[in-house]
Amino acid sequence: MIKKVGIVGAGQMGNGIAHAFALHDYSVVLYDIAQTQLNKALKIIEENLKRQAKKNVIEESRIESTLKNIKPTTNLNDVSDVDFCIEASPENEALKLELFAKLDSIVKEGSIIASNTSSISITKLAFQTKRPDKVIGMHFMNPVPVMELVEVIRGITTSEETYSTILELAKSLGKNPALSKDYPGFIVNRILIPMINEAIYAYYEGIASIEDIDKAMKLGTNQPMGPLVLADFIGLDTCLAVQNVLYEGFKDSKYRPCPLLVKMVEAGYLGRKSGRGFYDYTKK
Repeated sequence: MIKKVGIVGAGQMGNGIAHAFALHDYSVVLYDIAQTQLNKALKIIEENLKRQAKKNVIEESRIESTLKNIKPTTNLNDVSDVDFCIEASPENEALKLELFAKLDSIVKEGSIIASNTSSISITKLAFQTKRPDKVIGMHFMNPVPVMELVEVIRGITTSEETYSTILELAKSLGKNPALSKDYPGFIVNRILIPMINEAIYAYYEGIASIEDIDKAMKLGTNQPMGPLVLADFIGLDTCLAVQNVLYEGFKDSKYRPCPLLVKMVEAGYLGRKSGRGFYDYTKK
């Protein structure tokens, strides 16, 4: 039975995952290499809990109890005794492969190790461990406290028991799981990221302005936000990383990343998190 959860990475996704588990009374060990990132994560979680209380999504008393469920740490060995561990590190394959090998040597035998990856092979990650049957993808959507969907990705070696356990775990968080086979991009990003890439091409080729592309897709297809503002929200570096995984994974030119996307990432224009992407966030 899963009671204690380890979350590796306290960035945008990691703090949201910690929020979800702690709110549902799981004991959470939140790891990050940087104490400043942990401090930032706890502040964000508290602010989001207050926002939920203000909207009457949760009772105000749940704020303090939820925060008490989270133990921040810069020592990776603190996840050794968790019943379930999920990594939420940047979308970098080499980093994740190295991290999975390390987690396998730290996390107690029998515990499931999951990845929040949005595109990288679960089977390849599982191969880095001595427990490939207990490795699975659990891809939360951003922002985690709000979004209902969790993609559950079965690697070739993932056991039926592990899969069933994660389905129930997702449901215990009030999430609605969708099963995907282990192919590049899974379901959501296989469809979403090429759409964003195509919107970038439309701007790159001078078809329309940034604002008009977003307006057209928002009002014309009833999306809550246009593809370019969404790219800024996701992070252009993440969009490029996923697009490259699709391109390398399928060897199909239709997945080639737009040159403008590449140049923007090279320039450090990563979207909201850097203050500038397709839009300028420094003035807001």
